[in-house]
Order: sequence, then structure tokens, then C-alpha cells
Amino acid sequence: MKEFLNSWKLILLACFTLGLAPFFPEPHLWGKLKWIAGGATGMNFQDWFDVLLHGFPFLLSLRLMVVKLWKKQDVK
Repeated sequence: MKEFLNSWKLILLACFTLGLAPFFPEPHLWGKLKWIAGGATGMNFQDWFDVLLHGFPFLLSLRLMVVKLWKKQDVK
């Protein structure tokens, strides 16, 4: 599990597949984020879970960036 959480290749693959699927007519996560930015009127629990599910790979990539920067700061 640690290998997955620290692998850029696997996390980017997850971002491009799970994070953006379905791709047409627009990425699913993008549509949900626009819905939230518009006030999230009518969103149910299922819609919020969907945002979490499709956004999780991007959260992993953000986590990995912070970890890499943190380690770079410790070296100096």
C-alpha cells in the first residue's frame, strides 16, 4: 500500500482514469465541482460521495506533493 501512495505513476493513472471518468461530455468531477460552485442546490449524499470518490486521486497527488516538498525541506 505504501508503494501505491508514494508512486507518481500510479497516482497519475488514477487521476486520469477514476478522477476524470466518464470523460464525455465533460469530466465527471468537473461537473460536480461546477455544481458545488453554483451553490450545490439539490445535491444528495450520493452526489457528495461521488465528489469524494472522483476527487480522492487528486487528494493523493496533493498529499504526495506535500510529502516530497517536506522531505526536500528536511534535507537542507
